[in-house]
Amino acid sequence: MLRVNPFAALRPKPSVASEVASVPYDVVDREEARRLAAGHPLSFLHVVRSEIDLPDDTDPHADVVYDRALSNFRALQRDVLVREGEPSIYLYRQETTLLGRRVQQTGVVACCHVEDYANNLIKRHEKTRRDKEDDRTRHVLTLETNTGPVFVMYPDRPSISTLVAAETESSPLYDFVAVDGVRHVIWKSQEPERYVEEFRRLGAAYVADGHHRAASAARAASELAARNPTHHGDEEYNWFLCALFPASELTVLPYHRVVRDLNGLDADGLLARLRAVATVEPTTIAMPDNAGSFGMYLPGHWYRVSLPASVIIPNDPVRSLDYTLLSEHVLTPILGIGDIRTDQRIDFVGGIRGTGELASRVDSGRAAVAFALRAASTADVIRVADAGQIMPPKSTWFEPKLRSGLLVHTLTSG
Repeated sequence: MLRVNPFAALRPKPSVASEVASVPYDVVDREEARRLAAGHPLSFLHVVRSEIDLPDDTDPHADVVYDRALSNFRALQRDVLVREGEPSIYLYRQETTLLGRRVQQTGVVACCHVEDYANNLIKRHEKTRRDKEDDRTRHVLTLETNTGPVFVMYPDRPSISTLVAAETESSPLYDFVAVDGVRHVIWKSQEPERYVEEFRRLGAAYVADGHHRAASAARAASELAARNPTHHGDEEYNWFLCALFPASELTVLPYHRVVRDLNGLDADGLLARLRAVATVEPTTIAMPDNAGSFGMYLPGHWYRVSLPASVIIPNDPVRSLDYTLLSEHVLTPILGIGDIRTDQRIDFVGGIRGTGELASRVDSGRAAVAFALRAASTADVIRVADAGQIMPPKSTWFEPKLRSGLLVHTLTSG
């Protein structure tokens, strides 16, 4: 059974909610974060990316960065954040248009238990990097706070959907449209105990986005438990902030691939090598629509590359993915790409930027070839996680992103 818990949130006064709310720390680099926060002193980016307030040559892992995050956080607490009077659960809705389609997703914001994460009741599909874990673990311990929610999905449960639908008929705490056009609406639940009961009936949940936030929350809890001689397992630090969404409402966009050179081939040579293992046809449609099929762009031309059905292994949740098939049959044997996590010859373009970005990179000479892939589905992610396996790198782009700073969980709150 999955445990969720109400929490006494720190949250901004409604009049400044849109100014405080920020993109997650890990979707922008330092310069992007600095630009977004410029002229916005209340932005939560000053907490989650506090190096933007320090000289450019500051090591992002220096003591001063974490100290500055704490001082910025305390300033917001003093000036614009208020503490909820009692532990609560919240509903969080996002509305936007993605690639011409209107989408809406509504989740439950509560705390999950680190033991459920450690015991794989909250399943993951992505490897984490130790250096990134170290950074966020220190951030959590310095602030004694989960500053942003882990984005979690769960198999649809009609009883939860009915409860959410009823509660979102009331007046919200916040309702604003961010600069990127995403509408964010948050309600406070009037019946938090019902969510606790409903989520106990779930067999599992899945990290959609925020694997490093989840891992660092678990590590921070372990460190705090080790410091506490009377640890009993239900202290506030054992809970971490999550936003849980039904899988059917989520949108996964594709992660396309661009390669900087043709591994010693010219365009005709690449096409010849591909035709030895796949069907290659000119096309005007960039996005593929079948398993084992890819859009490929060479200067001025799109092609459809289709592998034979015999190479697809349907009972293997990872090797049946288009991302794996492209690597195993094209990127590695023909273009010489090794580990795509580390190979400097390959780059990735998130699907929200569209296939036009792929053509632009090739036509400008920044890349030699680009591949457009179908998005993985939430069902694909669940299959992989249930099998205890890992999705290929850069294969899930969940959109829209959750905002940080709207609901904050402190590890010392009651």
